[in-house]
Amino acid sequence: MSRVLETRGLGVSIAAHRVCSDLDLRVNAGERWAILGQNGSGKTTLLKTLAGLHAPDCGEIYLADRALSAMPRRDVARRIGVLFQEHRDLFPATVLETALIGRHPYLGTWQWEDEKDLALARQALQQVGLGALEDRDVATLSGGERQRLEIATVLTQDPALLLLDEPTNHLDLHHQVEILDLLSLGAGTANGERAVVLVLHDVNLAARFCDHALLLFGAGECAHGPVRAMLTAPLLERLYGHPLRALRDGASEVFIPA
Repeated sequence: MSRVLETRGLGVSIAAHRVCSDLDLRVNAGERWAILGQNGSGKTTLLKTLAGLHAPDCGEIYLADRALSAMPRRDVARRIGVLFQEHRDLFPATVLETALIGRHPYLGTWQWEDEKDLALARQALQQVGLGALEDRDVATLSGGERQRLEIATVLTQDPALLLLDEPTNHLDLHHQVEILDLLSLGAGTANGERAVVLVLHDVNLAARFCDHALLLFGAGECAHGPVRAMLTAPLLERLYGHPLRALRDGASEVFIPA
């Protein structure tokens, strides 16, 4: 399997809080990773570090065979699509114009989007259920519609790696499942063209849609591996500091607070 992202001896902290220590992680094309941990464990900080937006304390991050620290930002932007929790619309724009922001890393100075760029943006809007809204002003969208537009924008970017911080934020149950289906079974993931790393709070969504998990326990301690090995009641109880019950649902387990 082709390597998309790798960390070697990665140490990350924010203020006095240690997020991870000596993290050796490999994410391959086609894999879907969940990052799980309590509030304040550093999930977003780790995601920003993997995107090159927060300097690590030590270690190195590689995109394919290139050190992230040595790559021009335009090259990084072509390889990594990032979604964070806060969205700010500084200028009036339509839904389509916003999705086209994903094509900016590929455009030269004073260059406009071409038909290929428009086709990619419209395809992404269709995938997230916003195809009929391309002419709408972004300011008129609901919170859930705005979240789906952000996901469409990173899909328009067409990167090899998606780093998404709580992509189900603001989404109702139907759209949570629909978007995670898209990210895990479509959008180039299922055929091995890209990898996805998701910060999630819902353990059961992680178990359903991801094949690997990275657990942040705090104080720099972490564990990672296949979902079946990581998402167990004992590990999750230690991760969240709360007792859990594992219920069998066919071949799957569902975790509920005890």
